[in-house]
Amino acid sequence: MKRSTTSPYGAARRGLDRRAQVWPAPVGLPRPARGPAPTAAVVGGGLAGLAAATALAERGVQVTLYERDDQLGGRLAGWPVELADGTTATMTRGFHAFFRQYYNLRGLLRRVDPGLDMLTRLPDYPLWHSAGHRDSFAKVPRTPPWSALGFAVRSPTFGPRDLARMNPRAALPLMDVRVPDVYRRLDGVSAQDLLERIRFPRAAHHLAFEVFSRSFFADPRRLSAAELALMFHIYFLGSSEGLLFDVPQEPFPAALWEPLAGYLAGHGTDIRTGHAVENVRPVSGGGFLVTTSDSEKRHDTVVLALDTAGLQHVVARSPELADRDWRERIMRLRTAPAFLVSRLWLDRPVAHDRPGFLGTSGYGPLDNVSVLERWDGEALRWVARTGGSVVELHAYAVPSGTDRTAEQERLLTQLRRVYPETRDARIIDERHEWRADCPLFAVGTYRDRPTVRTPDPAVTVAGDLVRTDLPVALMERAVTTGFQAANALLQRWGLRGQTLWSVPTRGRVGALRTLNRLAGTGAT
Repeated sequence: MKRSTTSPYGAARRGLDRRAQVWPAPVGLPRPARGPAPTAAVVGGGLAGLAAATALAERGVQVTLYERDDQLGGRLAGWPVELADGTTATMTRGFHAFFRQYYNLRGLLRRVDPGLDMLTRLPDYPLWHSAGHRDSFAKVPRTPPWSALGFAVRSPTFGPRDLARMNPRAALPLMDVRVPDVYRRLDGVSAQDLLERIRFPRAAHHLAFEVFSRSFFADPRRLSAAELALMFHIYFLGSSEGLLFDVPQEPFPAALWEPLAGYLAGHGTDIRTGHAVENVRPVSGGGFLVTTSDSEKRHDTVVLALDTAGLQHVVARSPELADRDWRERIMRLRTAPAFLVSRLWLDRPVAHDRPGFLGTSGYGPLDNVSVLERWDGEALRWVARTGGSVVELHAYAVPSGTDRTAEQERLLTQLRRVYPETRDARIIDERHEWRADCPLFAVGTYRDRPTVRTPDPAVTVAGDLVRTDLPVALMERAVTTGFQAANALLQRWGLRGQTLWSVPTRGRVGALRTLNRLAGTGAT
């Protein structure tokens, strides 16, 4: 994709950071000029698949969206559960922050909510360590590099001696992150080793940077340092919006996916939930036969928007798809360790000053605590009826072989340490979600990750596991690659694509870029 120069006017007009990068859409017709409309199968109904289906359907492509589960949303899906008190609640896989620099995700949501009224701001992202250290982003300056410097100055974990011990030369790659060059420089190093080289204070290591590695559901000892550096760029030195985030005011299905499903249906999309694709077979004369357990349908093109295991399942059963080298690389992809989300409906409230979201370190397996009634309308209504509280606990990168029941008990024990008022609370009901379906960006594996384009130009891949030259991660990477996958197909048909946005593609501060270059660690 051709990159534009920075567009301050456009960014400011849209309420973005003035240095946000715009990536123009491929040029073309707004709709097919004549003849039958092209067809596309989008396999996977998570963020990536929904983005791809949206961009294709808006240009008149006949889209069939296949999703193996009964709900759309992928890792942000939700489903009804009946609680012990007889009420119905929506269970999900846990808290997700919709950061302000997730421009493409927010653009997708604006299709059904132009003002993003479905989202509400959480005022802070506090971080607590069991040793007593407390950090907050609420009063940190927004503009890089003052955001990172402000955090260091305000944090109790960065004392004068700690700062004096740090290795500035080792930290320079964090100051000039360029995609994809950062992977060439740092993909062979673990996040843990990079932090050790920089000599970050141990408490700061846990409170600030381990939070980023945990966002990938990975142990810092296994995570590529390139991903950690990219996160540092996105949230500290790449954007003045990186420390601000919103959350949906209702559960994901009601706030996001049901409206978007209606939007897609209005554009002619055939949404098939509960239909897992088994294989994709090229057919003579062009196109592909997409097979599920109870149907077969021919499509001109295919977007594979699946998680790692789902993609490997389809590829293993599609021996003619793309080429052998591509299929082998797909089969080498790995999945991050399991994680646990425990949601507790308590008979009494937590203290009134508890934040909506709290990151933790040093509390055994507990990585964060959410108090849902601080933003979630459904939880707030339950609390208003019962006088209780709805609390959610996360444990990321749980070691293999862990006793699950014991781990759930350990999370509860740590909650009672963090929020002592919960010690006497009675649990009215509880739900525990164990999952292991996030991509693992292990050291040295960047080359095996698929790109949006495949050896077959009629097949594209989308998702947070996909390589892209835009500086994006997590949910924003899923949506961005979904749009890119659609753009690649639209370009084949001479149809206009989707404009994309990102934070800058290199370090934002010229002096730091120069220092990095002079030190011999940066790009030319």
